[in-house]
Amino acid sequence: MFSHQHLMGFAGLSLFGGLLLAQPALAQNQPSVPAAAQAIGLASDSLTLGATLQAVLDANPSITNLTELSAASTSRLSQTRAGFLPQVTGTATYTRIDPVVKLPFNGETLQFAPNNNYDFHLTAQYLLFDFGKNEATVKVAESQVQTAQDNITVARRDLAFNAAQVYYNILFMRESIKVQDQQIASLQAHRNEMNKRVEAGVSTKFDVTTTDVRITQAQNTKLDLQNQLRNQQVQLARLLHKPAQADIPVKGRLTYEPQAVDLEAEVTKASNNRPEVKLARDAENTAALQARLIEKSNMPSLGAGVQAGAKNGYILPDIDRLRFNTVGVLQLSVPIYDGNKNKKQRVEAAAISRAAVARTADTQEQIRADVRQAVNNMDFSQARHENAQQQVAQATEALSKARDRYRYGVGQNLDVLDAETQLAQARLALVQAEYNYTLGQYQLRRATGEQIWQ
Repeated sequence: MFSHQHLMGFAGLSLFGGLLLAQPALAQNQPSVPAAAQAIGLASDSLTLGATLQAVLDANPSITNLTELSAASTSRLSQTRAGFLPQVTGTATYTRIDPVVKLPFNGETLQFAPNNNYDFHLTAQYLLFDFGKNEATVKVAESQVQTAQDNITVARRDLAFNAAQVYYNILFMRESIKVQDQQIASLQAHRNEMNKRVEAGVSTKFDVTTTDVRITQAQNTKLDLQNQLRNQQVQLARLLHKPAQADIPVKGRLTYEPQAVDLEAEVTKASNNRPEVKLARDAENTAALQARLIEKSNMPSLGAGVQAGAKNGYILPDIDRLRFNTVGVLQLSVPIYDGNKNKKQRVEAAAISRAAVARTADTQEQIRADVRQAVNNMDFSQARHENAQQQVAQATEALSKARDRYRYGVGQNLDVLDAETQLAQARLALVQAEYNYTLGQYQLRRATGEQIWQ
């Protein structure tokens, strides 16, 4: 039997000292996952890990939000590329003028402008040359599209790993409850045996009462674990956006599958695959392109335009007749003075670019630390698992000897109860080590940028 303090210590390790939620990753290849996670699909009565991840990703509106923002970025890119195309405008104008100039001439009245003026024309404009300004604008828009897509990857990764942790929290709580059930069943069998000994006059009622106290404590601990299990199921329901359904059934069990880890290879993989690195490089690229755009924005531009249409008011005396007309324009625009605005913008862009480079370097250092921490956690959990296996064997042997000693009247009931508690704690430590190692594997996958969905 273990105390409430022991329970809270284990629960704290499992729920908040876990390894998945610490840092907000993408790989091109599907990684291998523990056996409990390999089956992807929805069973008739329960969710596998794969089905849980997919259901969470499908249900979460934040992914939809980022997807729509990415679509908006793509649309802005298309709008920017339209700058390379001619712009054609159709115009129809009616103007009424009163009064108009009229002069008497040779017995007639000359009118130099009609009262009703009509003008119908098409105008085509095309930017001939702008020293790369429009091209620089397109490059910035392309970089922003890539950033939006990488943001989707980060959001999907974070949701997937949150769901994976909740999934394994549920499995861990189930295994912990099984450990408590084993302890309760063993204590109840021991109490039944003592009742027979009391009836035979070889034991006292005090031993039975003491055992009942331990059984009640074990049952209270089980209730605490059941409450934590229910809370994890509520959390899973929230991720699935099913707030009214607290009990989301999942299937699977904790497994322990140690793996060899090449630290340097994992660090290299993380540097290449982590979406945080991609986002940092996106920011670097965007800052550099923005700086280039600012440099180009102060350059001249050369454009051409042509207009064709019909209007009245041309030739006396038939000034109301609509006549075909054309206009051609060639325009050179040269910025002369802007109050040093462009110079100040270049200074700002250079500072932003340097900040982006520094951010990338910091991100790389954080990623290396994430990988090392994940590997350390796996090594520690593996050592704890080996130690817990020895503890279970030792506690099992100690319980057997304590029972034999009590059965033959050379031991005390308290020794048996203490041995029961030590065995339960050893079993829970074994389950805890399996849980921590499994989360360590997922922490490493997250740290190296592998994806666990699809």
